[in-house]
Amino acid sequence: MSGVHKYPTISFRISPRERDEIEAKIKASGMQKKDYFVRSCIYNKVCVVGKKEVIYQLIEELQLMQYNIAEILKQFEEQEILLSDEGLEQMKNDCLDMLKAIIWMLDGAKYLWQGTEKSPDSGNC
Repeated sequence: MSGVHKYPTISFRISPRERDEIEAKIKASGMQKKDYFVRSCIYNKVCVVGKKEVIYQLIEELQLMQYNIAEILKQFEEQEILLSDEGLEQMKNDCLDMLKAIIWMLDGAKYLWQGTEKSPDSGNC
């Protein structure tokens, strides 16, 4: 069926200069645009600047994960699992994705406690 896509679209606005820079990098990579964006978003290092709003969001996500895992643990202990196999798999994937994102973000912020890398203000990022 035309006009129907299997996966959702992600879009954002950029300046003409940013677009030129991105297009040049895509061309130099030899990859398709989609593959370049996916790999850039997943594998590139991100410089983290601490903001309490971000920390609060992460805390909320971790509290939700803790609650969900505790509920599943209780169901396993009582041998009355209410989630389907697909539901358990989705929950596992959601938790893994969030934990990977948090670890990735913390890796970008390790200059805060290790002192070995330059801070974001020094042009390192």
